Amino acid sequence: MRTANPTWKIALAIISIIISLAVWKQGLEQSFNRPSVAPALSLSQQEMALLAKPAVPRSFQSLLIGTQPETALRESLMEIPLDQMEDHQRLLLAALENSNERKKLLLDFSLEEASLEPVKKVLIEGRNLKDNFEDAFGEELVYTNPLLIQASCFSIGGNESNCIDQQIAKRMALRLGFSQGLPLIALFIGSGLLLRQIWILFRGLTLPWPAVIPIPLSSMDMVLLVAGGFVVLGEVVSPTLVLPITSAMTSQLASPFNESVKVLVGYCSMTVAPLVILSRQLKSLEASLRPENGWLQWRLSPWNTAISRAIVAWLMVLPPVLITGWLVSFTFGDQGGSNPLLELVLSSRDPVALGLLVVTTVVLAPLFEELVFRGVLLPVLVKEIGRSWALVMSAIVFAMAHLSVSEFPPLLVLGVGLALLRLSTGRLLPCVLMHALWNGMTFFNLVLLAG
Repeated sequence: MRTANPTWKIALAIISIIISLAVWKQGLEQSFNRPSVAPALSLSQQEMALLAKPAVPRSFQSLLIGTQPETALRESLMEIPLDQMEDHQRLLLAALENSNERKKLLLDFSLEEASLEPVKKVLIEGRNLKDNFEDAFGEELVYTNPLLIQASCFSIGGNESNCIDQQIAKRMALRLGFSQGLPLIALFIGSGLLLRQIWILFRGLTLPWPAVIPIPLSSMDMVLLVAGGFVVLGEVVSPTLVLPITSAMTSQLASPFNESVKVLVGYCSMTVAPLVILSRQLKSLEASLRPENGWLQWRLSPWNTAISRAIVAWLMVLPPVLITGWLVSFTFGDQGGSNPLLELVLSSRDPVALGLLVVTTVVLAPLFEELVFRGVLLPVLVKEIGRSWALVMSAIVFAMAHLSVSEFPPLLVLGVGLALLRLSTGRLLPCVLMHALWNGMTFFNLVLLAG
């Protein structure tokens, strides 16, 4: 039987709550000033669509690339202030521009990237191309900026035979098909599964859920774990101590590899304090009360049911999360505040850097977050306030911990889905797999669009 909380523990919990609320308030406010990755994703998708157009069958063009991809891309580029455009964006807009006056305005800007000077020279002089436009622009430039070269080629009177690289077009069509086709298929299947589950609930044919194994920890323990360990020590103290050291150690590394190393080290260091606190809390419990499968109920076996339940749950939560995100965007517009990791993945071309980000987002984040939110917090809340309120509260804390106003509603829905999976299976492993699948598919789609 656990003893009453000592005064020092209560005082520490109160201080942790006050600091955590201040940190979360500041983080949510700052999220308005963080750029959204949505415009960059949309722009990248439009660029890919234009490159893929020659290789996409006409019957699929309206579905995959739209009716006027050139116009859509030009309008998106025109929304970017001229002084905030990158060199390749300015040149690309000049190549797509119909107005000679505006084209001249765009080309009057000096370039910071010397490698793009041949493109600017071609656009200004409008000289004729040879049969192979690699001779005009340079082979290396063609394959690092294929759309810019293609648009420039057409702009000065080139035709499909010397402006379009069919291999690039086929590769972009394949990537576009995966980036749009897979989510659409998953959305269709998930909607069907969700409707089926709603029908089963309506008919009262659902099987009873397994009993939640109570963890004899208190709400005070959860405050110390989440507010004290996760927020104060993990998100405030740890970066203050570790970030300067990591920055010094990676200062000689090239970007984006150095950023990826800092993300990995920073995330690992953030988990240390809450894991130590949790370990001590679990060790303080009476060994005789420990259930057969452990306090956290990992229940690794059987693997096949854990994987299948994770996939089905991921498919079913996909429609409500996407609908919630769309409703937020439609109602309030793009509020910014995207996770900085998304932009890092979108802009990275280094396979080693991407590998480190995969470890962080697809392995470490699901393991740690599910351990805290669905492994410990949810069962304790079920014991304290009941299953329904515990489901909602754990999802709220999960969404708040990501410190983004615009992402809060969809993350809240995702948190509810993960909590439902934990309660319906009585296992933690399917939650980790579902979380990893969610992050992994997001990562995969970003890598496809980044190309």
